[in-house]
Amino acid sequence: AIDISSASMERDPAKCILCGRCVRICNEVQKIGAIDFTNRGFKSNVTTPYNIGLNVSDCILCGQCILVCPTAALREKSSLKEVTSALNDNTKIPVVQIAPAVRASLGEEYNLPLGTNVTGQLVTALKRLGFKYVFDTNFAADLTIMEEAAELQNRITTSGTLPMFTSCCPGWVKYIEQNRPQLLEHVSTCKSPHEMEGAVLKTYFSEKTGINPDDLFVVSIMPCTVKKFESERDELSEQKLQDVDAVLTTRELVRMFKIAGIEFEDIPESDFDNPLGESTGAAAIFGTSGGVMEAALRTAYFNLTGEELKNLSLSEIRGMDGIKESTIKINGLEINVAVINGIGNVGPVLDQIERGESKYHFIEVMACPGGCINGGGQPIHQKTDKIKKRIKVLYEIDEKMKHRRSHENESVKKIYEEYFEKPNSHKAHEILHTSYINRKDILKN
Repeated sequence: AIDISSASMERDPAKCILCGRCVRICNEVQKIGAIDFTNRGFKSNVTTPYNIGLNVSDCILCGQCILVCPTAALREKSSLKEVTSALNDNTKIPVVQIAPAVRASLGEEYNLPLGTNVTGQLVTALKRLGFKYVFDTNFAADLTIMEEAAELQNRITTSGTLPMFTSCCPGWVKYIEQNRPQLLEHVSTCKSPHEMEGAVLKTYFSEKTGINPDDLFVVSIMPCTVKKFESERDELSEQKLQDVDAVLTTRELVRMFKIAGIEFEDIPESDFDNPLGESTGAAAIFGTSGGVMEAALRTAYFNLTGEELKNLSLSEIRGMDGIKESTIKINGLEINVAVINGIGNVGPVLDQIERGESKYHFIEVMACPGGCINGGGQPIHQKTDKIKKRIKVLYEIDEKMKHRRSHENESVKKIYEEYFEKPNSHKAHEILHTSYINRKDILKN
């Protein structure tokens, strides 16, 4: 029987050819061990412990197994039906947002040269599909940085719980909830960027435009499978409304375009809609491992010193190493930071914290090796150089931007003036922050 228990993924044992690629990536690279071989001979199969559903297994739904499965025995759970019916529903106003990693990889499915940035064509294609507004998740990435940098500053200056972990990767959040719930107070309370954007759309945007938030149907185009699970979390809802109504992976979006007969070769470029379309270079690099850290440090440095960080490219936290470290001096204080590239590398760092030996102030964790650019919802590939070319696109977008620091985003400044007052204000906490739960006990029971 097909396992459809999870919000993000499906597992179809009938298609499995026992190649073992998913088992290796889950056990050896990600070090999760949610699936393995059972039985012997003709009865051999790949399954979860005692054949339980993926939703109650140790799986963090990162989807790395999907990227290596040659037969689609593992695949994302499709949301195409819900999105298509919303696009055809006259009572709904369909709104879509695009993550930074999607624009750097979608062209691969149309045989465009590796590392082609298709942002402008993507906006036009989504409008042609029937979306009323097309927004950029990068706007909310800037908003996330404003909140996260303020939270880090607050924890450092008031002797709060350190180190602080980033919270924008839902695979990492699910991992810590399931395995180390005792460390949850170390995780930033900021929602992930696409959830922040959804919350802003259903509060600030609906108030400004006079649209009833009930009528908005918010779709996120993400490079990630776990975002589907994240969008259904009870902690991520505003006034009993889910911040995001549906999540499509990059692969699902390509299917939608192909069904609609949309080709990318001759499509004109369009700009994102405002006010949630403006972004900075700091937001673009969110899709890579080390990007969130780099973006946060640019703004945290400014917040603490009143001056701009001169060296904007922090090369030591870029690249594909498993654990990357750096030290940055802010007002005479040495801030130690680390970037965990792939969930398989996080264990020793968490052990250090539990022993009270951690020297770090701020740690970024991305569940997928390379970051969102290599997420479980991205076009299938087998080569590391593809990931590097996708990463290069995001750093190029950053370098070409007029503004490269989140606090320079005019739309973000405006939303604080008009609505949130300041980062980490009471209203910002209500709408842009979230809470976590102990899933270890839930899974035990």
